[in-house]
Amino acid sequence: MPAITGDWLEAIGGEFSKPYYKDLYKFIIEEYSKNTIYPPKNDLLNAFSYTKLNDVKVVILGQDPYHEPGQAHGLAFSVLPGQPAPPSLVNIFNELKDDLGCYIPNNGYLKKWADQGVLLLNTVLTVRAHNANSHKGKGWEQFTDAVIRALNEQDRPIVFLLWGRPAQMKEAMLNNPKHLVLKAPHPSPLSAYRGFFGCKNFSMCNEFLEKNGQKPIDWQIENITFS
Repeated sequence: MPAITGDWLEAIGGEFSKPYYKDLYKFIIEEYSKNTIYPPKNDLLNAFSYTKLNDVKVVILGQDPYHEPGQAHGLAFSVLPGQPAPPSLVNIFNELKDDLGCYIPNNGYLKKWADQGVLLLNTVLTVRAHNANSHKGKGWEQFTDAVIRALNEQDRPIVFLLWGRPAQMKEAMLNNPKHLVLKAPHPSPLSAYRGFFGCKNFSMCNEFLEKNGQKPIDWQIENITFS
């Protein structure tokens, strides 16, 4: 598996020697050797390699990766170029259009957000093909809880976007008064109409960043020209 490096390693490296992580590591290695697992092994830790801990301004929590071919690449809610945006991401783009006037892009590749300091973190980092939540309860939750604790301890303003009940269960870990926690229903088609649409989390996030002397996020994902 790829390795976590830099400031992330300094903050959460202690997890790697814990019994749960050793069990998780064995499980994941075996899963990749015997089954089709998403994201591809080399993309597993992209959220951490694209967004350094010291650069994090915003955290968006997802659940587990997309489980169909060509979609997951290590960033929550994002899909690779050429893949249609899944329904939850379509709803995210619709809320961005209503909230900030962003146009609906022809792709769902969110690396632009990660490059600006948006940590797109799933609470479970792997999944078996065609089998949602198949790696739930195997240890990833303990690992990503450690990530959330490290973020909570950062001595600068960070915005946490908690969409849906599983993400909102992490709110109890976020007690740093410098941070802003914004909550809304999940953007899934099953719940988006219960309050995700109209939540204005993106404009509220940017207002908070600007108020605290930070550059706001450019949320517009541009169209890609496909040859």
